[in-house]
Amino acid sequence: MPSTWGDPLRIGNVEIENRLILAPMAGITDRPFRSLCRRLGAGLAVSEMLSANPALRGSRKSRERADHRGEPGPIAVQIAGSDPAWMAEAARASVDQGAEIIDINLGCPAKKVCKVAAGSALLRDEPLVARILAAVVNAVPVPVTLKTRTGWSPETRNLRRIAKIAKESGIAMLAVHGRTRACGYSGLAEFDSLRALRAETDLPLVANGDIDSPERARWVLGYTGADAVMIGRAAQGRPWLFREISHYLATGERLPPPTPAWVCATLLGHLDALYDLYGTARGPRIARKHIGWYLRGQWPGDDPCRNEILARINRAETTQRQTELVRSLFDGLRPLEDAA
Repeated sequence: MPSTWGDPLRIGNVEIENRLILAPMAGITDRPFRSLCRRLGAGLAVSEMLSANPALRGSRKSRERADHRGEPGPIAVQIAGSDPAWMAEAARASVDQGAEIIDINLGCPAKKVCKVAAGSALLRDEPLVARILAAVVNAVPVPVTLKTRTGWSPETRNLRRIAKIAKESGIAMLAVHGRTRACGYSGLAEFDSLRALRAETDLPLVANGDIDSPERARWVLGYTGADAVMIGRAAQGRPWLFREISHYLATGERLPPPTPAWVCATLLGHLDALYDLYGTARGPRIARKHIGWYLRGQWPGDDPCRNEILARINRAETTQRQTELVRSLFDGLRPLEDAA
């Protein structure tokens, strides 16, 4: 593990307070979730990706994803696309709206992203990657970072060449998910590629993939020599993972697990923030997945009781009913009832 892990991390001219980063996740890392993870120990929270397509810039989804009101800085915005000019313009627009770091998506494996030659599909066209990186870096006065995978497939891993292009283009930090695009999220993330890259470059490196515990975070930092870790799916329903990792790295000891009462209060606060952003009609529907993730942490495995409770919560159509059911679940003051 790097001896400097406890120090602030510099990304270009921006300093973040620690080396724990929330990964950008489409449909998940919205303002409420980013703010919550920051409050619970993440040093940086990257927004869900914004499409560089000018035709989508004024859409409701894009407006909501670009909403950073009241969010603690530094503000990091991820953009996705395959046209260098569009990517440059998206970066400039994001900086005009308050972005202090621009992140380029070179890692999303989703079919709808790859079919337009964006995300991890770009890994098959290194000259285009170079043009995109140069266009974005030259377009904005803030640091530009890059999130990538180890290659398009296990047979065509090209992380070393992508990292060389990133370094030459002026990229300020490289985050690597230890899978190829073909792997999706199956199997185990591998970190040999990042370990080998660490021996070749002084570019700030971030390790991402299957980091789901304090012990795993410490092992990954030590094995790869990475400057930071990026956490995605493991923080779903468990945003306090960041402070658990921070405490463990500092002391070698685990924090006691949060009490049900504390988890309930955290979840209810999260729900209020979702209702505020998305409104009382859409808010409860968007909140369902988050509630499911919190419940998964309280009742691991395929627990019939959890599934029944979640089904009842999912039938709630109002914010009041949804929060009533969540409170009932955690405080045990009265039995759960089917939504009217």
